[in-house]
Amino acid sequence: MKLSALTRTRRGRAMLATIPTVAVIGVLMGGVAQGAVPVSMAISGQQFKISADKLEGTGFSQYAGTQKDADGKKHDVAVANIKDAKLYNLCQSVTVPGAPIGLLISAGTDPKHPVEATDLQIGMSDLRGTATFDKIRIGVDASTVSTEAKGHQGDFAMDSDAVNIDNLKQVSSSTSAAVFKLTDLHLKISDGTACF
Repeated sequence: MKLSALTRTRRGRAMLATIPTVAVIGVLMGGVAQGAVPVSMAISGQQFKISADKLEGTGFSQYAGTQKDADGKKHDVAVANIKDAKLYNLCQSVTVPGAPIGLLISAGTDPKHPVEATDLQIGMSDLRGTATFDKIRIGVDASTVSTEAKGHQGDFAMDSDAVNIDNLKQVSSSTSAAVFKLTDLHLKISDGTACF
């Protein structure tokens, strides 16, 4: 009986996690200036995975930041900002710890209709892929990066006019965007299958 109740609670939490993810999506709500991550957003502390065949973006910056969970605990993250982004064959997955259940979201599977995002901001702990930067600047002050969202004065940062990443694999604790358009969106309860 207790195990059943626990399973329902975890499934309920998993379902609730999809509501903001899909509504703003998914992932994603509006970026903020003067900060690493939206201050009004208390993260869950649980990470999720995102993959895409390709990400194409313009207006890019990256610097260190922190996020707080609902208990006020700080989490160190790498913050990436992209003014306009296209993601091809996007996958997002989150699993419930200790249970064979999760959420799996896909979108932009048609190469002619990728996922599109504006003012995209990502708090992540891991990023992999083959990246190409256009007019990159490494070692700039985080408070002077070329994107609207900026880091703290004195912090190390980089920015570029454009970024392309092939075979993107990312572990994130948050993602937000002013607008996020997902074509061919498909969300389903999974057996814990992850994007990678």
